[in-house]
Amino acid sequence: MLNLYADRGNVQTLLRRCEWRGLHAHVTPVRRHDEVRLRDYHLVLIGGGSDREQALVAEALRRRRREWKAAVEDGLPVLAVCGGYQLLGEYYQLPDGTKVPGLELLDLVTTAGRPRLIGNIAIESPEVGTVVGFENHGGRTVHRHAPLGTVLRGHGNNGRDGYEGVRYRNVVGTYIHGPLLPKNPRLADFLLSLAAAYAGVAVDFPPLDDELEWAAHRAFLTRHAGVRGPR
Repeated sequence: MLNLYADRGNVQTLLRRCEWRGLHAHVTPVRRHDEVRLRDYHLVLIGGGSDREQALVAEALRRRRREWKAAVEDGLPVLAVCGGYQLLGEYYQLPDGTKVPGLELLDLVTTAGRPRLIGNIAIESPEVGTVVGFENHGGRTVHRHAPLGTVLRGHGNNGRDGYEGVRYRNVVGTYIHGPLLPKNPRLADFLLSLAAAYAGVAVDFPPLDDELEWAAHRAFLTRHAGVRGPR
């Protein structure tokens, strides 16, 4: 239900980067009424969706809120994109004032606003360097945690404070999609390293031939952000 912005592309990217290194990874799709066995997972991806789908998913996930909270505090890696990012917080307030309760995993709230924040975005992350992509969200998110990065071009969390996304323990939340990971191999490998560590598996992540990805990355930054991209 939360796959509005090609979020399966993020899953495919993680799988391929494992396969290219000779590593095996198994993906478990979770539907609305499925049991979420967080103890069995080493990385959880939550995608984006419309307000209706987001409210339905939030209702289903909140039944296990305590388990979610315990897992996150224990270090479960989570990638939450757009609507999934908003679900990490206390609530998402709709344009009519209705508050959709979130998982309350982070000290974070989102309020709908106008106009929508749309366009290409580039940020600088202290952990993975530059991250590029596309944003399209009406929500304005504020939180008390570290951001994923500082906005070089675009709107970010709310179009005001110059920050994008959130970082808390092994949680990464962001409005960057389109999907996110094919464009940002360093972030993809960062998530895989978190998952391996959480699983207690000693894994080497030898470099891959990412020249095409980085060429596109550099071109994006030069064109849209006026800065040089990574080599």
